[in-house]
Amino acid sequence: MPQTDPKTIKAQLRKGELKNLYYIFGKNIPEVEKLTKQIIQAAVGDNEEFALNKLDGRYLDTSELYDMIQMMPMMSEYNCILINDYNCEKPRENMAGLRGDDLNKKLMETLKDIPPQTVVIFNVTGFEIAVKSDFKTGRSVIKDKNKKLADFAEKSGELVECPIKTENELAKDIAAAVSARGGLISLDNARELAVMCQSDTLTIKNEIDKLCSYAGSGEITADIIHNLVHRQSDVTFFKLADAVSAFNKRAAFEALDELMQDRDNRGAVLANITTSFIDMYRAACARKYGKQVADVKADFAYVWEFKVKNAFRDSSKMSIRRLRECIRILRDTNIALNSGGCDEKIVLEQTVTKMLMTKN
Repeated sequence: MPQTDPKTIKAQLRKGELKNLYYIFGKNIPEVEKLTKQIIQAAVGDNEEFALNKLDGRYLDTSELYDMIQMMPMMSEYNCILINDYNCEKPRENMAGLRGDDLNKKLMETLKDIPPQTVVIFNVTGFEIAVKSDFKTGRSVIKDKNKKLADFAEKSGELVECPIKTENELAKDIAAAVSARGGLISLDNARELAVMCQSDTLTIKNEIDKLCSYAGSGEITADIIHNLVHRQSDVTFFKLADAVSAFNKRAAFEALDELMQDRDNRGAVLANITTSFIDMYRAACARKYGKQVADVKADFAYVWEFKVKNAFRDSSKMSIRRLRECIRILRDTNIALNSGGCDEKIVLEQTVTKMLMTKN
C-alpha cells in the first residue's frame, strides 16, 4: 500500500493541485495537524467559517456527510470537510445495536460520489493505528480495519503517512528554528536535543522556546542543553501513577527506580509525577459530572488524547478524596526538595510510600 509523503503533498499544494480525498495518519501528530491545516488553507483560504465543516469521527452520520459532500461551496472555490478520528475498528462511540462493518460499508458508498467542488479530509490524531513496517519500502502498512478506508483514499485521492523524523532530519529542523529566532546551535547539539526529547516534535518545540529565551542571540551549547532540558524516559510516568492507584507496591518502586536514573533532573521527575496525578484528578472530577474524554481534552487543551484516556482509566481505581490526598503529599514533597539539605531519592521513596498508604 503506497503512501505519499508530506513533502509531496506540500509541493502539490504550492502548484495549486488539490485532490478530492485525503487520509492523513502517522505518529508525528503535530505534522498530521500541520498538513491538515495546509490542505484546508489551500481549499478554502480564509473562508473556513463558511466553507469548512468539521466532524467528529466518533459520531459520524453518513447521511449528513453525504449531504455535506454534495453541497456547493460558499465564498470559496471548494467545499471542505474535515473528519477527525474516524476509527474503522469502532466507528461509533456507542456501538449498541450496530455493526462496525455495516457502518464502514455505508461510509465507503458515501465517498464514491465526491463531486469536483468538494475536498474531504480524514485525519487521525487521537488514537493509534496498528501498523507494521514493510522492509522493502520502509513504509508503514496498516494492519487493522482502517486499512480499507486508507486503501480507498489511496486509490481515490491521497494516503499520507507522517512518520517520526530521524534524529538527523530533526537536527536540521532544530538548527533552522533556532537560527530563525536569531540564535545558534551546532548540528551535533541539535541532534543531542532530538535524542533527549525522543524525537517528539512538540516537546522539541517547547524546549527550543525555552533554550532560545535563555541563550538569546548567543549559542546554545551542550552545557546549556544538559542544564535546562529534561531527558525523556522510556518509562512513562503513567506507569507509576497506575501502580499507586492499584496499590501495587512492587510495580511502583520499580517504576520509581527507573525514573530516578536521571540524577540531574529529579525535580523534573517529581513535576511529571505530579502532572500525572493532576490529570487523574481532572478525569475523576469530569467522570463525576458526566463529562467524557473529548470534553477534558478540549477544556484543558491537551494535545495528546491518549494521556486523557490513561487518566480516565487509572482514576477509576481511586476516589477523588484519595487523589486530593496524593496531590497534597506531592505538594509537600516539592516544598521539601526546594528547601534543600535532603536526599532526593529518599524523599521521593517516602512520597511513594505515603501515597501507597492512602485509602479510597
